[in-house]
Amino acid sequence: MTTVTALTPPSTPADICARFNATRRRTLILCDPLSVEDLMVQSCPEASPAKWHLAHTAWFFESFILREFLPGYRLFHPDFPWLFNSYYQTFSRFPEKRLRSSFSRPGLDDILHYRGYVDAAIELLFKRTLSEEVLRRIELGIAHEEQHQELLLTDMLNAFFINPLRPIYRPEEAHGESKPADAPESAETTGAEDAIDANTLEFESFEGGLREAGCGGKDFCFDNELPRHRRWLEPFSLARRLVTCEEYAAFIADGGYTRPNLWLSAGWDAVMAHGWNAPLYWTRKNNEVDGEWRIFTLRGEQSLADLASAPVSHVSYYEADAYARWAGKRLATEFEWEAVAEDRPVAGNLLDADHLTPTEVNREASAPESHGLVQLWGDCWEWTASAYLAYPGFQPLPGSLGEYNGKFMSGQMVLRGGSCATPASHIRSSYRNFFSPETRWQFSGIRLAS
Repeated sequence: MTTVTALTPPSTPADICARFNATRRRTLILCDPLSVEDLMVQSCPEASPAKWHLAHTAWFFESFILREFLPGYRLFHPDFPWLFNSYYQTFSRFPEKRLRSSFSRPGLDDILHYRGYVDAAIELLFKRTLSEEVLRRIELGIAHEEQHQELLLTDMLNAFFINPLRPIYRPEEAHGESKPADAPESAETTGAEDAIDANTLEFESFEGGLREAGCGGKDFCFDNELPRHRRWLEPFSLARRLVTCEEYAAFIADGGYTRPNLWLSAGWDAVMAHGWNAPLYWTRKNNEVDGEWRIFTLRGEQSLADLASAPVSHVSYYEADAYARWAGKRLATEFEWEAVAEDRPVAGNLLDADHLTPTEVNREASAPESHGLVQLWGDCWEWTASAYLAYPGFQPLPGSLGEYNGKFMSGQMVLRGGSCATPASHIRSSYRNFFSPETRWQFSGIRLAS
């Protein structure tokens, strides 16, 4: 038996049980707008079918909790431990990721039965006196499923985009239907927006100095957020809001995608190899050279004019870095971002707000109580200038769970702050997301620094 020793002490069993049930329900609710055929689509190698997400999240609870901690537990199916394994090499073999859409069997009814079987077993487990280790594992499973809820939405956005019919995941008039009745409330503003001029990009200065980074509280965190340690920061400034679609369109119009001097070498190679000329999901009608940009979202296709003040999204690290150079600025480090965000409550355009797309700054909010940065939480994950590396003294979780984060600490860049598809209960100031610098299918955006 392995032990999750790197995680901080858990919440109460009742709190964890309630959050487990709410999380499991939300995953099913997110699938409500999808047909059986939709659940099978895998539109790019990075994505997975929604049906696979449904199965894999149950697999996690079965594999790392029920098999080890519920006496007498019997596997739902002997093939599921390897069939729905994602990348845990030390746990079992697994099918090639790009082939997941070919799994017509097991069928959806079997997958839903599997989820119900696992949920019933977890319910039995909660009737026992549970050790801190078991509770930590369940919290890890909840956080894992929350990650897959966001992936499910980003994967379906990509799937619907490549469909010539451009289906709409959920029309605007259905706003609010995906929110479970007991989901936590999430404020849609951060209390500073009335001071923000959406047409002017202002910056706020910070002194820097010796600051602590990493998770330092008693709540759940991932192993890659530990240990808490000190970092020296020179004085710096951060833009008070994210870069907008209109501002990014100016970069495009100024030849941003045709000027190699703005790009890192690998970034320019990506532009040439993939033919990038705009963020992912930006298209022009009939491919007109000077036509109006249209932007595809989970709420359907919208014009650039309609989204002009909304944060630009679905850009790679290379595009974020090139835009920053064009603007005469830079991207923040992850430690600068965390130093600013650490004392800010988690409130913004997260999944709980149910917009399902980045939104413009709400200038009707109350006056700021502290500094005037907005959109720190939600809307878009913010690319940072920091490579995804281990903190000093980092120790991965023992056993197969050690593959959760640690083995990816190469060739990835850190993103901070969450997105419009991130559950509010999932994010915190020390949370480190990471993707390869070419990644564009996530809700990833830009905050400038200097």
